Amino acid sequence: MDTGGVLRRQYPSRQYMSNLFNQLPIIKELRGLPRQFQLMFWGMLLSTIGASMTWPFLMIYVKARTQLPLTQVASLLTLNATTGLIAAFIAGPIIDRVGRKWVMVFSLVGNGLVYLALSQASTFPAFAVLLALSGCFNPLYRVGGDAMLADLIPPAQRADTYALLRLSNNVGVALGPTIGGLLTTISYSVAFIGAAVGMISYGLLLAFFAVETLVHAAAQKTETQARPARLDMLLGGYGHVLRDRHFISFTIIFTLVQVCAVLMWVLMPVVAKENFGVVESRYGLIPTTNALMVVFLQVFVTLRSKRFPALAVLTVGALFYAFGVGSVAFSTGFWGFWIAMVVMTLGELLLMPTSSTYVAGLAPPDMRGRYMSIYGLTWSVASGIAPIAGGYLSDSIGPAAIWYAGLAAGLIGAAGFTWLKHTSARRAEQTF
Repeated sequence: MDTGGVLRRQYPSRQYMSNLFNQLPIIKELRGLPRQFQLMFWGMLLSTIGASMTWPFLMIYVKARTQLPLTQVASLLTLNATTGLIAAFIAGPIIDRVGRKWVMVFSLVGNGLVYLALSQASTFPAFAVLLALSGCFNPLYRVGGDAMLADLIPPAQRADTYALLRLSNNVGVALGPTIGGLLTTISYSVAFIGAAVGMISYGLLLAFFAVETLVHAAAQKTETQARPARLDMLLGGYGHVLRDRHFISFTIIFTLVQVCAVLMWVLMPVVAKENFGVVESRYGLIPTTNALMVVFLQVFVTLRSKRFPALAVLTVGALFYAFGVGSVAFSTGFWGFWIAMVVMTLGELLLMPTSSTYVAGLAPPDMRGRYMSIYGLTWSVASGIAPIAGGYLSDSIGPAAIWYAGLAAGLIGAAGFTWLKHTSARRAEQTF
């Protein structure tokens, strides 16, 4: 009897499974993009699985270890955001002059070491030092990665590739919190070690296999070279960026919208556990839902949203953010928090690739690091404002006040994008 033939018919061969894998739409799309982008895609997946094992539960962990009020615990994220803001501002000129690759490697390895140290921290000063260091490392990769992608990918494909990177990130977020929610019921240390391994591994992959892309951007230098040298020297090369009033207005408005996301990601887990008894192992399904929505819907949504004016898409996205965070005020259990995240994620699908693509389009090639640096500050500034303001509102008024404030920030952001769209249209008409 030919048992081998029976087994081959019962179980697909490796070649068959490989061919099936290669026919997946996402794999086919990746194959048409530069190898370095593929490295960024898979590396992002690896590092995000690790990092997201702990980040959704970090405030729960710190509060349990220190036994301090929420306002004081949340102030650690303000410290994290402040150092991140400074680092992002410094990173732009460095990335535009030294290059993208080694700054990204430094960021990943440094953050991995911070996560190892967090597994042993137990006092407020120790957490303060480590989260300040993490704030320094975090934006370096983000700014470098955004600039590297803009160097590698032509403008017509950028919206799609930003969407692909978000998909990679969110596959990691889909897996990480679910695994982390289970691991943290046993030991937070294991989750922190997993985060460190993921980040350091990606850093080593970039170190050995990535090539510097700054040379490509340097070949596309523009008239920004004619900007006043003395002013640029004083401002660290940011003179041209700070004179771009349209871009600066955009970043201020986008920061308000980011406040909504920070409140949802940072304070909602604490409120859900302390006020409504939603434990980590169950809460982990909420960020996983966010990630799965991005995985399965992001490319589909981006293919359609890129047909419309960017600022109109951003306005709709901001409205989803506003109503998502506002609905938390009426949530009394797991499903209420879950629905709030679903609503906000619908806005995220519109906002994130569109905003990155919009900024990449505004930035001259030799200024991408600086533009992406200022753009990255929106999350840092929001992370500095939202947790401590939300903690204060919760301690002094009540948890519901957090979400009403978030609703207001989102609505103002949506109005701001609408205003920016109209002023841009008027400027274009006047120019014409």
